[in-house]
Amino acid sequence: MKRFASLLLVLAVFILFVSATAAQSTIFVARHAEKAESGGNDPDLSEAGRARAESLAKMLKNANITAIYATEFKRTQQTATPAAKALGLALTIVPAKDTATLSAKLRDLHGNALVVGHGDTIPDLIKALGVETPVNIAETDYDNLFVVVIDEKPSLLQLHYR
Repeated sequence: MKRFASLLLVLAVFILFVSATAAQSTIFVARHAEKAESGGNDPDLSEAGRARAESLAKMLKNANITAIYATEFKRTQQTATPAAKALGLALTIVPAKDTATLSAKLRDLHGNALVVGHGDTIPDLIKALGVETPVNIAETDYDNLFVVVIDEKPSLLQLHYR
């Protein structure tokens, strides 16, 4: 009987752990990669930007991403496309300034996501996801990768990649 009770206790703890883990999502947030000098308000990525986008895809290939979001601008879509292709996912295009709608989608997501945004919208998105730590992105910073774990109290990890 003790053995059966112990087995039930272990099973209950395992179920609670799996339930807690399943309720948690990780959101990877990156600024678009380096943009070309020409192209007006909607430039393509530069050569360095295309290389950075490939690097992002390689880095996130085992991150269990189930959704990828990019804004209506070419530079975010071109940054996200290598990851989308590698993972066999479609890009979901979202308005750059509509962080409220995007954050609601991300909080309701059951899985992990990649969001490629802009230096002036990423801080608002991270704040809307419930992270209290202020985020600042310099005009020349393209190597930030913010990892937001959505949980009862969301947490933030800031990484850099090449």
